[in-house]
Amino acid sequence: MLQRQSTYLPNDSHNLLALHQVAYDFRQEVNYREAFEEHCQWYYAQAQKHQAELASMEKDISLFAWFSRPRQ
Repeated sequence: MLQRQSTYLPNDSHNLLALHQVAYDFRQEVNYREAFEEHCQWYYAQAQKHQAELASMEKDISLFAWFSRPRQ
């Protein structure tokens, strides 16, 4: 009767698990960096939007200054 020999030795299974862990950690790092880049792009877009709103608000009449000016 032919006996089936295992192609994985105990050391190979350890290497396989280590390789799997490295691949998992790498994928987690890629996901983290992609999420961080997406957040940065959102943040820059919001900053531009707020700067545009501030520039338009600076052109508006200051109602607070108009009401708080000294009366003559």
